[in-house]
Amino acid sequence: MKILLAAVNAKYIHLNLALHSLRQYAASFTDQIEICEFTINQYQENIIHEIYRKKPDLLAFSCYIWNISQVVSACRTLRVLFPHLPIWLGGPEVSFETEQFLAEHPCITGVMRGEGEVTFERLLERYAQESSRISGAEACREREAAENADLSGIPGITWRRADGKIIRERDLLPEDLPKMDDLPFVYDAMDPALFEHRILYYETSRGCPFSCSYCLSSAKKGVRYRSLEKVLRELQFFLDAEVPQVKLIDRTFNADADRALQIWQYILEHDNGVTNFHCEIEASILTEEELALLSKMRPGLIQTEIGVQSANGATLRSVHRNPDISKIRECAAAIRKNGNMHLHLDLIAGLPFEDLGSFRRSFAEVYRMQPNELQLGFLKLLKGSPIRREAERFGIEADPQAPYEVLRTDWLSYDDLLHLKDVEEMLEIFYNSQQFTNSIAALGQCFKDPMSLYEALSEWYRARGLYGLQHSRQARYEHLLAFAAQLPGMDTEAFRELLTMDMYLRENLKSRAGWMRDLSADREQTRQFYRREEETRRYLPDYASFDRQQLNRMTHLEYFPRRGEWLLFDYGRRDPLTQNARTVRLLPEK
Repeated sequence: MKILLAAVNAKYIHLNLALHSLRQYAASFTDQIEICEFTINQYQENIIHEIYRKKPDLLAFSCYIWNISQVVSACRTLRVLFPHLPIWLGGPEVSFETEQFLAEHPCITGVMRGEGEVTFERLLERYAQESSRISGAEACREREAAENADLSGIPGITWRRADGKIIRERDLLPEDLPKMDDLPFVYDAMDPALFEHRILYYETSRGCPFSCSYCLSSAKKGVRYRSLEKVLRELQFFLDAEVPQVKLIDRTFNADADRALQIWQYILEHDNGVTNFHCEIEASILTEEELALLSKMRPGLIQTEIGVQSANGATLRSVHRNPDISKIRECAAAIRKNGNMHLHLDLIAGLPFEDLGSFRRSFAEVYRMQPNELQLGFLKLLKGSPIRREAERFGIEADPQAPYEVLRTDWLSYDDLLHLKDVEEMLEIFYNSQQFTNSIAALGQCFKDPMSLYEALSEWYRARGLYGLQHSRQARYEHLLAFAAQLPGMDTEAFRELLTMDMYLRENLKSRAGWMRDLSADREQTRQFYRREEETRRYLPDYASFDRQQLNRMTHLEYFPRRGEWLLFDYGRRDPLTQNARTVRLLPEK
């Protein structure tokens, strides 16, 4: 039996952990299972072509909100090509409302609900039993026999019987689920070449102690943990392999403070100087001891993602969240003060009791925490989430198609949400890119609150027909300069200097932008600087083996008249969090 597990990932850099876990958990079938990973950006026909050439006897897709339409479309075509091929789906997008889903999509044989390892292994065992009854001249009928296999009694599946009737078998019980230590560590059996340019996902636990109604983790109660002994050994694998980034997919990594401390302590003590670990944490329960330990980490070793979602108390209570916003503010301030961790904060637009004015206040609260990244997301009524069942009570209407994003609520109109979509785009371009740090901070002083800046930017973009176009990085700087120039009271020359600084922080430009100050008057002083630096190494002591021409290529020297100072940009020593060049202010010559 040839089994094909397929995934259509959001990006090439993602590696589908679920498929590899299914393959290795079904140990007696591992040699018969092949994995194919695609991306949503690939042409549909190419995905069909590759699967067709594999000629599988059983096909299973991993399904999420971002790929479900593409997966279903592929299955319709594959059903024509393979009339008797069992086609199975699994994953969070198809684990709920399964009878309706199968009724709408007759090309699908069945769905595996929830955690898939046990269910998938039992499914293969049943198909193998059916195949063993087919032999000799009847082998050509193997797929047809498999399609008609009796799958009764396999927990965790909803399937289509040979007569077309859709059967929902019982859910997996807690005692059916594997212990976390029995789940395979998939990476030690993989070709290390697959790790290059990839984010690797790793789970030390399953489940979440919280009950946020917009999250699928609230559908199941309790948390199961992998033993610390195994976790530490497996973290060392990533460190030894010098994997660039490991994303810990625990829903709340610090739910158990003592456990989190021990894992972070191990990461600190075994830091290889390369690997970065990303953790989703609940800041309101972060302890002083945890903060103290995190403050010792190498810059860039740990990334934290914190879901604030709203600063409106009524909103948070309505979705069964009750974090202490003041504690989140304190934790964010401590992380920013330490300056060694990327701080990612989340907001969700479209939650109950949050109108545009309330969201403006939530935005201001989170923005003033100065995250490296502020993700403005929009509520999605995920299948299986409690808020999907409560939507009518809150007047929430969402797109009936995945990803089921909110269209309006009793507090936000569709116009309001479109307005926030424009704010989100400006935020992504000018804040989250971290390419305009100094200039955006200066612009923020011109507006009454943080969101007003991005509203004004979006209005300016829309009035000039700039939405929907591809813009170079240089063009973004030009747009921002033109936007600033029309603001009342703006010192355009001072702002031009800030833009110049932002641009050189990120890149040693090969050609200077036309809007920048002419450097012809500074050339002699620049030549003198590099001549002296070759002799003294006053500002660039780490470049002792390089001559003045090489130093000139590796750095940039710029005079800022409004500031009255020279800045040296060193591109060999970048900030590990922002990737900005190291900057040195030149001291007056004695």
